[in-house]
Amino acid sequence: MGEQREGMREGIGNIEQEKLSEKLKPYIYCIFANVCLAGFNIISKIYLNKGMSLYVLVTYGQAIGALTTALPAFLFERKNDCKISLPIVRNLFFLGLLGGVLGRALYYAGLEITSPAFASALCNLIPSMTFILAVLFRMEKIEISKRSSQVKILGTVVAFSGAALMTLYKGITVISLHIHHSHQSVTRSKVFLDKDSIKGSLMLVTSYVSLSAFYILQTATIKMYPAPIALTSLTCLSGAILSTIMTAILDHKTSSWKLSWNISLFAPIYSGVVIFGITVYVQTLAIRLKGPVFMTAFRPLSTLIVAIMGLLILGDALYIGSVIGAMLIIIGLYATLWGKEKEKVEKLLEQTTSEQGIEIKQEK
Repeated sequence: MGEQREGMREGIGNIEQEKLSEKLKPYIYCIFANVCLAGFNIISKIYLNKGMSLYVLVTYGQAIGALTTALPAFLFERKNDCKISLPIVRNLFFLGLLGGVLGRALYYAGLEITSPAFASALCNLIPSMTFILAVLFRMEKIEISKRSSQVKILGTVVAFSGAALMTLYKGITVISLHIHHSHQSVTRSKVFLDKDSIKGSLMLVTSYVSLSAFYILQTATIKMYPAPIALTSLTCLSGAILSTIMTAILDHKTSSWKLSWNISLFAPIYSGVVIFGITVYVQTLAIRLKGPVFMTAFRPLSTLIVAIMGLLILGDALYIGSVIGAMLIIIGLYATLWGKEKEKVEKLLEQTTSEQGIEIKQEK
């Protein structure tokens, strides 16, 4: 009897551990993805500062990403019975366009003018943008009478207010590790951002709108073609083809394609293997488990890591406008996430109540 009880306890313990691991999986996926994205911000900025072509970086990154994920897709998903239909081909085209061409190219263009910390802070707008697009495409519902919907709307407004502040206002220097940022330079710093910085901000915002649309379309496509590794590889292949055409049109120099054994080689490899290969796949898994809004809600972690790395490695300064704006965006982000979770609880309660009502009617 004692052995049977111990066996039952071990069995229950194993079941509980499995349940816990299943619950933690999407959180682990999102944390890992954002750590990788933080490194991507810094490495990309170093690459661009050395005068390398942003268009070539997009193309090489997409091509390496396609090659990186092609073998795992063949090994683990070759028994996939799903056929590539015309709607899937159409979605792959737009995934490559939104994620590879518009999303990444505009991101690099904005990053060249601004800083990694600034770009990463604005990146926290993606959950709010994703929420708006999800509502427009009827993936999310808004019921104004419910508190959860009110909080999500308020969070979106607060996030966009923070983005507007970051885009227009600079203010004094808060943190800087450079000696030349003395008291005199702080008092002389421009209160408002210059035209180039505003231009870079608009490029980044447009890039994040494209990436938000990418996540929405990715959510719909994974339901049509439930093979995440193969879908990642095909998405990167689509992006590589489209970005090659873009590079041929916008960058005519053959020397731009040359890579040396330095950061110019490491950057596209990191972009292709870590970002387009591993991170996009991990994000796809998180989206399948929790949806696009949940996945994008972990962006502040990447922002914090990038801000620290930018200070230590690149010597970037943090300005009061960026700090306050980033705080507003993060507050809005978590308000949106809280509203999302509150909405799930409300739906679960409604479902439970309706089921109980049906049971009572059947008993009568």
